[in-house]
Amino acid sequence: MNNTFRKWAAEFAGTFWLTFGGCGAALLSAAFPDLGIGFAGVSLAFGLTVLTGAYAFGPVSGGHFNPAVSVGLAVAGRFRWREVAGYVIAQLAGAVLASAMLLQVASGRPGFEIGGFASNGYGDLSPGHYGLQAALTTEVVLTAVFLLVILGATARRAAGGFAGLAIGLALTLIHLVSIPVTNTSVNPARSTGPALFADTAALDQLWLFWLAPILGAILGAVLHRLLLADSDA
Repeated sequence: MNNTFRKWAAEFAGTFWLTFGGCGAALLSAAFPDLGIGFAGVSLAFGLTVLTGAYAFGPVSGGHFNPAVSVGLAVAGRFRWREVAGYVIAQLAGAVLASAMLLQVASGRPGFEIGGFASNGYGDLSPGHYGLQAALTTEVVLTAVFLLVILGATARRAAGGFAGLAIGLALTLIHLVSIPVTNTSVNPARSTGPALFADTAALDQLWLFWLAPILGAILGAVLHRLLLADSDA
């Protein structure tokens, strides 16, 4: 197996795990109020998928698991542009397969209805019924901060071995803030998988959850290069 294919396989597996674990917590566990995981539990689930995935697959591919992260790292000069397309395709494939498998599992419960299927949205599809402007702002700002955390935690001066922990905790916090607004994307692949199966207008709103995270990632990368890049020295 050549090195490029290994990287694609790692990105596929990591994004599969992020989607299956994070969205699975929302669909399978949070669906039962007596389990008590709520927003906090789902937020932690997403953080844990990135944390564990970073240590399991990061040594092979860098552990992006997110098209916006791949683009942001390329803008920051940490990733080669010619590799972005392959990573994004692998990430999308992982998220779609995870969503399809979640549908198979979730539909095994009597009375299951697809509904929103852990998809992202604004307006009527927002858990808190937040509008387009609020969703756009939230996704751009939080993805920018996520990139800043990733770039800082993986800088050469950063403490070795702790990047996965910092990134996982950052994603947990991001979900705690934004689940009520958009059900939290900051990841176009994670948004695409569930939207393909949701029984709502999630697919019509998917454009926002590509545009906003990618804009946020570019913003984070640019801010890092302008203000913090000397921390890489």
